[in-house]
Amino acid sequence: MPIPTPALSARIQPNSTAPELIRNFCIIAHIDHGKSTLADRMLGITGVVEARQARAQYLDRMDIERERGITIKSQAVRMPWAVTDDDGVMQPYALNMIDTPGHVDFSYEVSRSLAACEGAVLLVDAAQGIEAQTLANLYLAMANDLEIIPVLNKIDLPAAQPEKYAEELANLVGIDPSEVLQVSGKTGAGVPELLDRIVELVPPPEGDPNAPSRAMIFDSVYDVYRGVITYVRVKDGHISARERLVMMSTKKEHELLEIGVISPEPAPTKGIGVGEVGYLITGVKDVRQSKVGDTVTNAAKPATTALAGYSEPKPMVFSGLYPIDGSDYPALREALDKLKLSDASLNYEPETSVALGFGFRVGFLGLLHLEIIRERLEREFDLDIISTAPNVIYDVIQEDGTEVLVTNPAEFPAGKIKEVREPVVKATVLTPAEFVGTVMGICTDRRGALLGMDYLSEDRVEIRYTLPLAEIVFDFFDTLKSKTRGYASLDYEPAGQQTANLVKVDILLQGEKVDAFSAITHNDKAYDYGVTMVKRLRKLIPRQQFEVPIQAAIGSRIIARENVAAMRKDVLAKCYGGDISRKRKLLEKQKEGKKRMKMIGTVEVPKEAFIEALSTDADKKKKK
Repeated sequence: MPIPTPALSARIQPNSTAPELIRNFCIIAHIDHGKSTLADRMLGITGVVEARQARAQYLDRMDIERERGITIKSQAVRMPWAVTDDDGVMQPYALNMIDTPGHVDFSYEVSRSLAACEGAVLLVDAAQGIEAQTLANLYLAMANDLEIIPVLNKIDLPAAQPEKYAEELANLVGIDPSEVLQVSGKTGAGVPELLDRIVELVPPPEGDPNAPSRAMIFDSVYDVYRGVITYVRVKDGHISARERLVMMSTKKEHELLEIGVISPEPAPTKGIGVGEVGYLITGVKDVRQSKVGDTVTNAAKPATTALAGYSEPKPMVFSGLYPIDGSDYPALREALDKLKLSDASLNYEPETSVALGFGFRVGFLGLLHLEIIRERLEREFDLDIISTAPNVIYDVIQEDGTEVLVTNPAEFPAGKIKEVREPVVKATVLTPAEFVGTVMGICTDRRGALLGMDYLSEDRVEIRYTLPLAEIVFDFFDTLKSKTRGYASLDYEPAGQQTANLVKVDILLQGEKVDAFSAITHNDKAYDYGVTMVKRLRKLIPRQQFEVPIQAAIGSRIIARENVAAMRKDVLAKCYGGDISRKRKLLEKQKEGKKRMKMIGTVEVPKEAFIEALSTDADKKKKK
């Protein structure tokens, strides 16, 4: 059908909120396969965004998303579309689209979006083909029993191979290659046909319009002026403006001040019904009263059972966040509270460090998640923070059978250890066939165990490994990309625990442990960590009036040592001659003074030294 103009789109918007006229779908793909560009084109074709208002990545609200060219937060938008029925009558529909992130760290955002839809557009780059996250998102969609619509994007690129990858995608989904739609989000080619296919294949939402209202909170954001803005998908009943609502998990009642749909800017309405996606504003300022996954119902006629919520996200990586200025601690706590509202996967609890003061132990879904949260804290809340080295959760079993959960090296128990269990992941790497040996070498170096290997086509291989999570949270992805010239892709999921030969490496200054520098590492790599850290600290710790030994130790065994030389006053400067015994007497007196000072003196480590020693390579590049 022809592309409707904005004026036509406005005329064909449905007057009814009948469920049979609603289609809820999301776009899922590997990172950088063109989800946001396709969403932009849909907004333009359906007329909800006029040409003069259009901009690239229209649904990406954060500056950081635009700069990096990635989607971090899922965004919902309502679009009108009309399809000619069998009688030749143009039937209007309401399409609720959710644009999802593509990076593995934000798969929790994808899972929440899938739970609010009945269909999914599986997007694949026609120049790159199927990637690891393509498979992961497909399996998520199949687990949610969604209608899958496979689509090849970027067919306008000179390097595109649509026939080759259409066959690859068709084999994956189990359809004929001719059924795979070919579109270009950049030029708009094939997009109207895709919208028609969505109306045709995606089933309408199911629900009882006469039952007590039930709506699932699938996302929320904090607005400085209006408070919490909650995004919901209505399952049963109808929610109207100015009625009183109750959150079923907290039992808190609120008056509904505004209700509407996102199209793509907030548009107030009189209410939303079965299957519709919209937003609620209740004036709530407390971020903890609008929990993602909660069920909203009418306070006067409440539902008896809540909708099945989302599974709680499990942090994969832990890091300590500390304000560089100690007086910023309350501001950091408030900032984390606000970020928690828009990012349900964020977990944190207060923690104190002798070296860094008051801060928080924060759980992240991965290293990119950690990096994004740090950058948002610095940009949106104007905070200067330092993060400690990322580490994972270890399960330590002592000789007496006591089990200790360790999220911080400082919590690692002393004494005899029976065994230490570390989390492992099932990693899937998709790579061109020429890099199979390289990828296997990288995984073997990281203590990986091969699970299997499959050829998806003549030149694309899927390799599956079991890898310790601690081995991939630092630079595994960067190493993989650099050694495969950027062609390999990675996806991973938790796969339980395994027993490993892990030890805690302590850093001692003048015999005193400094917890901020401690690390849990494999026994084979403990020596390298110890040597690296003591050499780094020797350059950073200023010289004292006495010699300062810097040591790395495993338990009571010293594995590396460096010394910071003492500052020495030239006590012989006033001796222009005379007997050698006088010079010797002055030197002996100085030596005794240094020994006494070493016994009672303390090593002062400036905060700048901690920051420099704990900063990652990425942080150092950023400062430059």
